[in-house]
Amino acid sequence: MAAAPRLRHPGSVVAGVDGSEDALSAALWAAEEAFLRGSALFLVHATDTDALARYLFQAQIDESRRTGREILDRTAEAVSAHHPEVTVVKELSERPPSEALRHAAALTGTIVVGHRGRGGFASLLLGSVGLRTAATASTPVVVVRGHAGTEHPGVVLAGMRDDHDLGCARAAAHEALLRRQPLRLLHVWRTAWPSGERTVPRERPCDQAADHVRAQSRTTGLLREEFPDLKIETEGVKNPSVPGALVEASRDAAVLVVGGRRGPRYLGPALGRTTLALLQHAHCPVELVPRHGPGHGSTS
Repeated sequence: MAAAPRLRHPGSVVAGVDGSEDALSAALWAAEEAFLRGSALFLVHATDTDALARYLFQAQIDESRRTGREILDRTAEAVSAHHPEVTVVKELSERPPSEALRHAAALTGTIVVGHRGRGGFASLLLGSVGLRTAATASTPVVVVRGHAGTEHPGVVLAGMRDDHDLGCARAAAHEALLRRQPLRLLHVWRTAWPSGERTVPRERPCDQAADHVRAQSRTTGLLREEFPDLKIETEGVKNPSVPGALVEASRDAAVLVVGGRRGPRYLGPALGRTTLALLQHAHCPVELVPRHGPGHGSTS
């Protein structure tokens, strides 16, 4: 394998593992990311026994710890077989899984999780580890779909909406440089509103299109100044389905980077509809960059 470029990319790479095939796939993707960054890989398994200790027998807690250590050991061996040059750090936590991952990532780490995990169909619900982590983390979260343990060539795709996505575009630019691939900025705006939606556009379609074009031009200009050696492709499209357009574009991408948008819900933070659709249907790993997370800038 060719030597990886060494770029300034703060933060560690943290992968959550639970013994499932999807978690192993995510760990292998995270190992590739750690190799490209020249950083260590932190494998985290959470037993979630801290809060439940009063309800469990000591033998149950000991068994959970033993199983967790075995999962960490097996995953570390698989990672080392693919990337012997990557330093692997194993962490067994008794916190809830999402909390353990956020704690390991600290302020600047990138969290990598599998799409499904051990929960089967239940993992598609908001309560799953991957979706809960994506909905609550203040640092980037990558949700790896499918079996992505091998290097996947292709452009780095960034889904853009407005000036507030500059931080997302910067993260995508770093990924493109690490992978030595072009960056494709895809700006999608909706041409129609679903039946029954209450939000009424305050601008005419032509005015909205002009605003999107201006925002895309500003972001592209700033990126070309900051990353002069990076090949940047830009495209603006109108589509009745924003997630549909991004999902289709993800077929040829190594990773899709988007701004992770959230809204308040009765049971706590939740992902926006577009973000959730991408996590369920994209054809490549999806990296969510919090719009107000550390290092996430904007032009406004």
